[in-house]
Amino acid sequence: MPLPFLTADRDLDVDDRTADPTPLPHDEPDRWRRPYRPGPWRVGAAAVFLLLASFVLFSTMIIAMAGSPVGALVCGGVALLVIAVALRLLRVGVWVSAAGLRQSGLFATTTEPWSAVGSLRTVQQPVRWLGLPRTVQGQALILHRGPGDAQRVLITDRNGDFLSRPEAFERAADVLEAWAAEYRS
Repeated sequence: MPLPFLTADRDLDVDDRTADPTPLPHDEPDRWRRPYRPGPWRVGAAAVFLLLASFVLFSTMIIAMAGSPVGALVCGGVALLVIAVALRLLRVGVWVSAAGLRQSGLFATTTEPWSAVGSLRTVQQPVRWLGLPRTVQGQALILHRGPGDAQRVLITDRNGDFLSRPEAFERAADVLEAWAAEYRS
């Protein structure tokens, strides 16, 4: 089943000797794409939220059949909210295009044009484990805008996309650094 979002590591399975040098129709640099696949922790959490939403929708149906339309509307609204959170959780991450770098969070999205990106580099530092307050030693891809500006952590090897997948973190960091090198000038 094709997913509606694009990933950059989709073409890694192609043998370089047989690869066609012409770009595919979907290889448009102006489209926002995630340079890595969502990790199993993120997908699993979204699946649990969707499972919860199905139970709430079932409850909505039972409440509606029992004759309480206000309770059914409230329950249906809660189900829609849980579905929205699950879908937003799948969109969390770093997205790139020729226009810039976009970091989507659960509640906010920040977009930086490539001209504002000073450098991207991987560093060893304490990072949050699955976004929780607990920190562990790990790697983080840091965005430097310029001298005197605050650094921003883009991705870590301990977040929901890369926990237990160090090679995927390295590949994603390399791809993000390559996008920055190509479009920053």
